[in-house]
Amino acid sequence: MWLHASCLLEFDSSTPTPFILMLRPRSGAQQWVAREQYVLTPSVPAVEFTDPFGNLCQRLVAPMGRFSIRTSADIEAADAADTGYGLPFIEVQSLPDETLPFLLPSRYCESDRFTMMAASLAMGWAPGYNQCAAIVDYIRGALQYVPGSGQQIISATEVNQRTEAVCRDMAHLGIALCRALAIPARMVVGYLESLQPMDLHAWFEAYVGGRWYTFDPTQPNLEGGRVAIAYGRDAADVAVYNQFGDPVDLLRMEVEVVRLASAPS
Repeated sequence: MWLHASCLLEFDSSTPTPFILMLRPRSGAQQWVAREQYVLTPSVPAVEFTDPFGNLCQRLVAPMGRFSIRTSADIEAADAADTGYGLPFIEVQSLPDETLPFLLPSRYCESDRFTMMAASLAMGWAPGYNQCAAIVDYIRGALQYVPGSGQQIISATEVNQRTEAVCRDMAHLGIALCRALAIPARMVVGYLESLQPMDLHAWFEAYVGGRWYTFDPTQPNLEGGRVAIAYGRDAADVAVYNQFGDPVDLLRMEVEVVRLASAPS
C-alpha cells in the first residue's frame, strides 16, 4: 500500500535553542520512501547525520520565538507486518554483530531483572518467535493500553508494576523480557496507519530466524501499514526531538497517516 505520513511540531522558545531531530524515515526491507518534504519555519541552517543505529538525524538551532517543523513523506509499505511462528532462536554466538547491542540491559529495559519472569513466560513454547509471541500475549493481558496516560518515561520494571500503559511502556517491557531470553530486541518509533487516536507510535522488533520481526502489544494484530522512523535500544535512543538549554514549549503536535489510492506521480 501507499501511505502519506506527516508530522507537525510547533515550539515557542525564549532563547535560541539547539535541537537534534529524528523525523526522517529511511527506505528498508518493508518500506520504500518515494518522496519527502521537510520544512522549517522560519528557515534555519540544518545539518544531517546518521546515528549509531542508522537513524537519519538533523541538527539545528531554533530561533527565539515560534518555530515549526513540518515533515511529510509518500511511502510504499506492507499491508501488514510479517509474522514468523515457528522460526527458531538464534544462539548468541551465531548472531550478526549489529544485533549484539540489543541483547544488553539499557536505561529503560533492565533485562537482567527479568530472567526468572521471562523463563516462566517462555516455558513450553518453542525457542524463538513463539516465545516472543507469548510475551506479547502476557503484556496484552496484564496491561491496558491507554493512549496519553504516560507523560513521563518509565522503565520496564516500573511498567510491570502497573495496570495501564502507553505504547512506549509496553514496548519497553517486551524488549526487556525478550533480552532476558537472549533474544535481541529493539524499539521502533514510527507511524501506524490504523492507530486510534492518531499519533506517533512505538512498538518493538525481535531478531529470530535470521531477521527482525515486528511485535506490538498495543494492537490485536499486525495489520495496517507501518512506517519506521527510528530504531534504538529504548526510548532514550529514539526521541523524535531533543532540545538543549532552557525549556521550550511544545505548542502543537499533529500527526496524520492517509492511505493513497495509487502510487504518487
